[in-house]
Amino acid sequence: MRCVIPVVLLFGILSCSDANQSLPGSVGGFDTDTDAETMIGQWPLASPSELGLSAEPLLNLHNDVLQGRYGWIDSLLIIRDGRIAFEQYYEHDYRAVYGDEAQTLGPLVVNSPSGPYNYFNAFWHPHYKNTQLHSMQSVTKSIVSATIGIAISRGDFPDLDTPVLSFFDIDTTAHVDDQKRAMTLRHLLTMSEGLRWDENVPYTDPNNTFTVMARSLDWVQFTLDQPMAREPGIRFNYNSGASLVLGQIFLQATGIDIEAYTAQYLFQPLGITEYEWKRTPFGLADTQEGLFLSTRDLAKIAYLYLQKGRWNQKTIIAESWVNDSLRAAFELNDELRTGYGFKWWSQWYQYQDKRYIAYLGKGFGGQRPIILPDLDMVIVVTGWNILPDKPFLHAEEAIERVVLSVIE
Repeated sequence: MRCVIPVVLLFGILSCSDANQSLPGSVGGFDTDTDAETMIGQWPLASPSELGLSAEPLLNLHNDVLQGRYGWIDSLLIIRDGRIAFEQYYEHDYRAVYGDEAQTLGPLVVNSPSGPYNYFNAFWHPHYKNTQLHSMQSVTKSIVSATIGIAISRGDFPDLDTPVLSFFDIDTTAHVDDQKRAMTLRHLLTMSEGLRWDENVPYTDPNNTFTVMARSLDWVQFTLDQPMAREPGIRFNYNSGASLVLGQIFLQATGIDIEAYTAQYLFQPLGITEYEWKRTPFGLADTQEGLFLSTRDLAKIAYLYLQKGRWNQKTIIAESWVNDSLRAAFELNDELRTGYGFKWWSQWYQYQDKRYIAYLGKGFGGQRPIILPDLDMVIVVTGWNILPDKPFLHAEEAIERVVLSVIE
């Protein structure tokens, strides 16, 4: 296990023998070649007390992670007021954890035990080829949404009310009817496209539509060929294929691969230089789960949204797009009053007898960039809890436990 924590916490964590390490190439959280005022590569550190936080609840959470209460957690990072208050990395031997499953073909071992869509293969998941780049899974969708917003503001991407089928050959698309013709880019962004799709059962279930899609060669065509279940725009229904269709449309509309566009207009301004992006069997950038980032770089994406699209006094994403993305296009009517916008989720939490709203991405296995605007805070959790009915750190509990530390 590798830990990076502000000095005030070092003496409180006896179980972390190397707690005084900092990330490679940094001293006290700053890049040694970069002035703090123009820092974009690293995050400044501060003690929890400097940021109005109590260390004890954070240590309690850390110790529960160590004890396995939340299964396989890989990192926990808390940022307030633009500074790291708490940062932990937990190393696990995933070759041993999922060794048997990795050799058994099934819904989570797609095509080949050695391939990038074997979710048990430790060469690919959760870290990319033994690096610190962690699989984002469906948080990739949230980042793709950011890229689309940038492309729209630059005039490179069409209006969201453009019909989806205007980018495809109707003659080679199955089940075309008036409802499918009415499907727009906005419906793909909000997962209200109306296609018949069941991704609500576990991914270990061979009847999950995603697992059926993953066994095909052309994932975009598979998605488009599904029959309509309802009129578009009526109901939210989780559909990873919708994000793949957006990726194909992005390539056709801009003439630029979305990976290259994201690198130039989103990652570069944020100082994100290391990432990986898986490809579908057809060669398309996997826009529904293919991205790998470090924990700190994922925090930059969340913090960018906390700052309404601005980074180092420069607008990276239009504030209007940030607002539209975080605003719930659909309220899901569960007890958390969860909502879904442009590939971002929202949910309510309690703090000092009042209810506040959080915004977050959700990725298979436990990837959670969480934005708490009212507390000027970002929480990032990564993990690899990919089997059903196992311990898991849900966003609501992560928020609840971190908010316990807020003292001002």
